[in-house]
Amino acid sequence: MKLDDDIHNYYEHLVLERIEALGLSKTKDADYLADLCCLALNQVPPRYIRFEVDMAFYLPQNERHQMEMNVIEAVDKAIKYLNDK
Repeated sequence: MKLDDDIHNYYEHLVLERIEALGLSKTKDADYLADLCCLALNQVPPRYIRFEVDMAFYLPQNERHQMEMNVIEAVDKAIKYLNDK
């Protein structure tokens, strides 16, 4: 059995948004960014979806805000870990 290619973890989208907002994609290499994504994503629970529109219409605003706060904390911790090693 093969999972649909459209199924993905919504947190991936949020982590990438955070990395863009911090400008890290312009200052760090691909290996650093890949490690950063893995470290950050391992700190948050998965939230699997098929379509982005599902999250836009069915996710309560307070839950969306909490997810964004979780990502900020996870990315910050991952950056600290990578920069300290």
